Amino acid sequence: MTYSKKEFEKRLLNLKKEHEKLLTRKNKPVKKNYNGIYYRYKRPILTGKHAPLEWRYDMNYKTNPFLMQRIGINAAFNSGAIYLDGRYLLAVRVEGWDRKSFFAIAESSNGIDNWRFWERPVTMPETEDPDTNVYDLRLVQHEDGWIYGIFCAERKDPSAPKGDTSMATASGGIARTKDLIKWERLPDFISHHGQQRNLVLHPEFVNGKYAFYTRPQDGFIEVGGGGGIGWALVDDITKAEAPHEEIMDEKVYHTIKELKNGQGPAPLKTKKGWLHLAHAVRGCAAGLRYVLYLIMTDLEDPSKVIARPGGYFMAPEGGERTGDVSNVLFANGWICNEKDEVFIYYGSSDTRMHVATSNIDRLVDYCLNTPEDGLRSAESVKKINELIDRNGKQ
Repeated sequence: MTYSKKEFEKRLLNLKKEHEKLLTRKNKPVKKNYNGIYYRYKRPILTGKHAPLEWRYDMNYKTNPFLMQRIGINAAFNSGAIYLDGRYLLAVRVEGWDRKSFFAIAESSNGIDNWRFWERPVTMPETEDPDTNVYDLRLVQHEDGWIYGIFCAERKDPSAPKGDTSMATASGGIARTKDLIKWERLPDFISHHGQQRNLVLHPEFVNGKYAFYTRPQDGFIEVGGGGGIGWALVDDITKAEAPHEEIMDEKVYHTIKELKNGQGPAPLKTKKGWLHLAHAVRGCAAGLRYVLYLIMTDLEDPSKVIARPGGYFMAPEGGERTGDVSNVLFANGWICNEKDEVFIYYGSSDTRMHVATSNIDRLVDYCLNTPEDGLRSAESVKKINELIDRNGKQ
């Protein structure tokens, strides 16, 4: 039994009201148990339900009398970020019910709430070898005048045995734009050290060259011998090829980055060095655990680490721990505005987007004054005792 046209219009109106209510909800910082470093916020900022109704429903009574959802949106997560003309913009990884991801721009006037997707998702051009899936885009406003989108381009592995539909390859996709609407696709990044699933562009030239943070991997999933954040210089970004890659922040036994680690968004420039947000992965009884951590590198040589605070910066908490891929935090976007306020945009469990806020001074202080991981239990106790002694002398 179909709806009458009147019932159809009533339900459609209710859908629009509920969607608008979701989009306009205010978000507040969680001040309880504040750690002095950053504020988390009460609600996720984006979910699959935030996607425009026009993307999901055929609103024509004649062609969709049951008012069914024709296209499903499963999740919204792992967003690139950029601050343009006073607008906070996210390049969101949106995943459909069909498991395919695509990019879509969401905008907010304050960077915290009232996020709205632009009318249409990003139409990303393909190369001669079409991508099966694209995801985790970093937005980088480079000093050459272009805004670059650096992302993972996934394809089926041509070497897979017949019948094996699980093997994949990962390449560093590169595109550029002036307005986030019209994109020019460039050839994929060429690495001589394996697959690239986590490629990030540095925002400035280094020695007159384009600089990339890489993560060379032996395979699509396993990093193998290539674990760590790599560094590579490229002469021509329109034919990006890196014959040499050096690991600048390696994976380390029995730490948060025991299995792998990778650069998050492009680093932020401060007076004391470049601030880097990265992700780290270790194995545990529940599977893989993804957390976020910070390091700082030298202003003149961004491949040289000058501060390496021990442990994680952020880890999944509460509802963040559950989702399509549980126990995961991942960040590929952050924004520093003209007030030196920092907005950290992170996805939880491959399902939803959140924001945390801090500022440059706090994050630099955290990096420069947090002790490094001593790599042994005895060293952890030693650092705690040193802190107790300092507190006792006040």
